[in-house]
Amino acid sequence: MATKRATSKRSAFALLVTAATLLAAALCGTAFAAEAYRSPGAMVADQDGKTLYVAEFTGNAVAVVNAADGTVTRRIELPDAPGGLALSPDGKTLFVTGAVAEGCVRIINAATGEVQGTVAAGHTPVAPVVSPDGATLFVCNRFNNDVSVIDVAGKNELARIPVSREPVAAAVTPDGKTLVVANLLPTGASDGDYTAASVSLIDTAAKNVAATITLPNGSSSLHGVCVSPDGKFAYVAHILSRYQLPTTQLERGWMNTNALSVIDTEQKKLVNTVLLDDVDLGAANPWAVACTADGKSLCVTHAGTHEISVVDRAALHAKLGKVAAGERVSEVSAAAEDVPNDLSFLVGLRKRIKLAGNGPRALVLAGTTAYAANYFTDSIDSLDIAADGAVKIRTIALGKAAETPERTGEKFFHDADLCFQHWQSCASCHPDARVDGLNWDLLNDGIGNPKNTKSMLLAHQTPPSMSLGIRDSAEMAVRSGIKFIQFAVRPEADAVAIDTYLKNLKPVPSPVLVKDELSPAAKRGEAVFEKAGCATCHPKPLFTDLKQYNVGTAKGMDKGKPTDTPTLVEVWRTAPYLHDGSAATIEDVLKKCNPEDQHANTSGLSAEELSDLIGYVLSQ
Repeated sequence: MATKRATSKRSAFALLVTAATLLAAALCGTAFAAEAYRSPGAMVADQDGKTLYVAEFTGNAVAVVNAADGTVTRRIELPDAPGGLALSPDGKTLFVTGAVAEGCVRIINAATGEVQGTVAAGHTPVAPVVSPDGATLFVCNRFNNDVSVIDVAGKNELARIPVSREPVAAAVTPDGKTLVVANLLPTGASDGDYTAASVSLIDTAAKNVAATITLPNGSSSLHGVCVSPDGKFAYVAHILSRYQLPTTQLERGWMNTNALSVIDTEQKKLVNTVLLDDVDLGAANPWAVACTADGKSLCVTHAGTHEISVVDRAALHAKLGKVAAGERVSEVSAAAEDVPNDLSFLVGLRKRIKLAGNGPRALVLAGTTAYAANYFTDSIDSLDIAADGAVKIRTIALGKAAETPERTGEKFFHDADLCFQHWQSCASCHPDARVDGLNWDLLNDGIGNPKNTKSMLLAHQTPPSMSLGIRDSAEMAVRSGIKFIQFAVRPEADAVAIDTYLKNLKPVPSPVLVKDELSPAAKRGEAVFEKAGCATCHPKPLFTDLKQYNVGTAKGMDKGKPTDTPTLVEVWRTAPYLHDGSAATIEDVLKKCNPEDQHANTSGLSAEELSDLIGYVLSQ
């Protein structure tokens, strides 16, 4: 019966989301486009750069593009969303990950598009990487927090290597000995002095993590990584948040800056982190990073400001070397520790090139030609990064779907051009409209009481908004965010579009489910959920009663104040927990942060009952 109830709940919720989507379209008087959005999210080129393979995330296809004339020569249709692409060293085999809960890797004949084999992977596999000898494929299983090691010839998985949290990008050194993995989000509680995401360096022979490199405090949203041609350095693109400051202004990167971290792969240490912004102009949401084959240039796409940064790599390392030796290299940087705060560090070393499209994510370099895949305009921009003066941009169209209100809202949510000085977008603190794992001191409830970032999933269906319920609704929160976080004045239509996007967010199935069903332990946990009184405040189907309670977790100036009861839908994805991020895990919520059973009656539970309860909660 428990399994049937759980399945019924998920089915009912899916119908609710579908109905809401159709209703939104009807109210806006807009029919759904006959042609699907393409949403290019990953891209790879053959060895001579003549053919591009483009993963169309919402088009469920791989587009094969003639780079010379910009035509789509054919499409390899797929049954699900392609999360990532890799090409074998000989260019004959294409590896495509199916980015769904029961994920897989499809092994495809690059010449014919024929699927020659399928290997099971984890939950939402992305960022496949082929070893230099072509024998091994590494795949990041985003929501399992691990990396699959796959034998290409045998078409089977050899091992799973646990990493940090949400691995979404990877690159291998030319000798094949080290796999560099970028973990999207920080781990642990967020109420301490240091919160940052990390990079995992995997020993490919031993199949384990040889080192974990924690980036500077406030590092989050690690979307891209590449390795230098000589294998000595790795470069990671990410956001560097100034979350410990109150959000009173945006100038000079007061809230979010955008960064490139340099890692020494041989010594397994962080060299330094440089800012990609200018003093008065943000370069929001850095995504992909790539190095030219000759090692002269580093390129970074900025998904929020629709640009490419081109960095003189030799000059960058020379300047980093000087400041490491104690030489002042700018007005700000007299020592290595000054560099992550120096908005002028790249002056004279980098040029910013505005692209034609919106939302550049994937990046491919072929000689001095850069190809950037624009997620929201279904296009690829190509340009010569070595050109002097004005750069000519050629656009390759992948599709022509008409824009719906939901798509417009998604675009605005990710667009830093809407923000004062372009420092950040909504997605800077809410990647995928979820959480960045940081505490922010917003001004809506005073200064000096930072709160953990909340997921936007079901925000409009579960009022009030904010941890203390300061905003009566998500609609109010969206408009306040534009005014007081983006520091912008925008047309009401922009906020309406963002509302439409957020209302139509769909929950991702939990990685602890077994074939979309509760495990035996979680089924037992459902009964414990009732027994412990959790269901009183977290009733189905939204798993919240929409009320506020003082459960003894508020501290400091918020002590004694009631906090909003959050939904438990997709709670497995939103750590850390509680309004102040003081609970790293659900177990911490139920034990360490619940000494007087104010949150749930858990003190009398056996160890097995508590484990079953945690399994049930994390299944939602």
